[in-house]
Amino acid sequence: MTGETDLKTLISHMRPMLDPEPYVFCTFTARDFQDLADYGPVGLFAETEGTTAILPVERARELGLGDAEWFRRITLTVHSSLEAVGLTAAISSALAERGISANVVAAYFHDHIFVPEEKADEALKTLRELADSTL
Repeated sequence: MTGETDLKTLISHMRPMLDPEPYVFCTFTARDFQDLADYGPVGLFAETEGTTAILPVERARELGLGDAEWFRRITLTVHSSLEAVGLTAAISSALAERGISANVVAAYFHDHIFVPEEKADEALKTLRELADSTL
């Protein structure tokens, strides 16, 4: 397994980056991954109830779903190991203290946090403060 596992190193090197694109979380019971791939999802997940897609707002609008709650993605640019322990808890706790929900998606190289669009700047500031506090 590649990537960093030390929590202090992960937090101090995470360099959160805010994606300018807004996203929506959608669910579909009658569309499969191949069909949804045409809409440029940044994430797809199969659940018992249906397929969850994280779509750019403009693409979700094509499906009549652009009015769903908008989220912004913050990418932690540190290469975290999928076996790292505590990073999700640390960032979720820091955001929770400020009343910001966090939908965390761990991918192979980085963790991505989706936060409500109206709280994106505050979330970014919070995560940068968390990183600076471990230096």
